[in-house]
Amino acid sequence: MGAHETARDEEFRAFTGSAWSRLLRTAYLLAGDRHGAEDLVQQALERAYVHWNKVRAADDPNAYVRRILINEHARRFRRRPAEYLVEAFPDRPAPAGPDPDDRAVLLTALAALPPRQREAVVLRYWEDLSESQAAAAMNCSVGTVKSQAARGLAKLRESSSLNGLTSIGGSSR
Repeated sequence: MGAHETARDEEFRAFTGSAWSRLLRTAYLLAGDRHGAEDLVQQALERAYVHWNKVRAADDPNAYVRRILINEHARRFRRRPAEYLVEAFPDRPAPAGPDPDDRAVLLTALAALPPRQREAVVLRYWEDLSESQAAAAMNCSVGTVKSQAARGLAKLRESSSLNGLTSIGGSSR
């Protein structure tokens, strides 16, 4: 570590020491508990460290880091699972989904395709992109997407491991 990095780290440590209690108090008010507040301050200081040159050049580094803290809280709030106003949901049947074993077989068969065919099949049929969108994503022509997808689907239809599945590429077996 060079002298510049050492001085930078020492400057950051000094800032952290002086700002910690103030940031923790603000974070506690945002998070509502000490553990959440400590995590929030830690995340904000991690971001501040990464951008320390910009932070220390700001008119008010404390305000800059406080803003980082508030943004981190907002991110955390957006990621929090939804809270429901009812105590329990009524009984309802589980949604029908693909058999996990069928999915594993299909993933194995896809992995056996050459890369371009796999890309075309995944983009067209799993990601539900149009031919032109898939072409843009693959950086090729629409005709290439059409031919690679057709070849990939043909190989999947011929796959002995997929014989038990209902449909591949929209046509029944």
